[in-house]
Amino acid sequence: MVAGAVLAFSPRVAWAQACCAGASAVTPGRLALHEDALVGVQARFAAVYGSYDSTAAYRKAPSGTSQWDLEQDLFASVRVVRRGQLSLLVPFVESWRRAPTTGSEFGGGIGDVNASARYDFTWAREVSFLPGIAALAGVTAPTGRPPESAHEPLGSDATGVGAVQLNVGLALERSFDAWLVSLTGLAAKRLARDVQGVESDLGTQFTLLGAVAYVFPMEASVALATTFTAEGNAKVDGAEVSDTSRRLLQVALAGSLPLDDRWRLQGAAFFNPPLNAVGKNQPATTGVALTGVWAFL
Repeated sequence: MVAGAVLAFSPRVAWAQACCAGASAVTPGRLALHEDALVGVQARFAAVYGSYDSTAAYRKAPSGTSQWDLEQDLFASVRVVRRGQLSLLVPFVESWRRAPTTGSEFGGGIGDVNASARYDFTWAREVSFLPGIAALAGVTAPTGRPPESAHEPLGSDATGVGAVQLNVGLALERSFDAWLVSLTGLAAKRLARDVQGVESDLGTQFTLLGAVAYVFPMEASVALATTFTAEGNAKVDGAEVSDTSRRLLQVALAGSLPLDDRWRLQGAAFFNPPLNAVGKNQPATTGVALTGVWAFL
């Protein structure tokens, strides 16, 4: 009877542990199965060390130039139904930039606020022949300062895109004892906007995130995640502008450490590989993030 009980309950424990702790290492605002709500704060620091030009070639940052980006995110999530949750993220963005011609400058402010929803049709290993399947949706409001409204010469006080962004996605995940494998796809569309009398329309953006996480017996976890983002050419007054498409590859090592049933710390180190073809019209950065989360059970 004891042996039968161990065999019966062990897979369930492994599934819950991998699904909850492994997923939170990659997505700080996601609720674990036993949580009703959470609040958290995340601090990010990134340094720009190069860029990818319009031909997708990587180039080092020019001598005498530098850029450091800071971000503090306040976020909260609440379970509205057994399988569904709503989340809100409020970012505060700052940037320090320096160029030989203009000198150094510092600017910042509130960024673009995001609201999102997640609904899990199935959880990882809930159904033997299906992965965990979740639908994602969100909207980002243009609460930050757009680039054309920046006052500093290098645009360090620009904190937002300037357009409403709508996104939908699908997340798949599967746990194998202490391992969790996940794949998330997102599509985002920024609505057209007027920039000094000219209609500007950014291209549709697609993001693919893959991650592998390992959960230790005490529910600490570590994860390796790769994110690839690609965006089509922009349009100005309805005409497509060539060589304005963007793409970026990011690799991150993340971890989560529970301090007790309610508190957990999460951290990550990330970078954009300095390789040709993996980026286009984007800066190359490296940085770290530290997150604290308080859960309501």
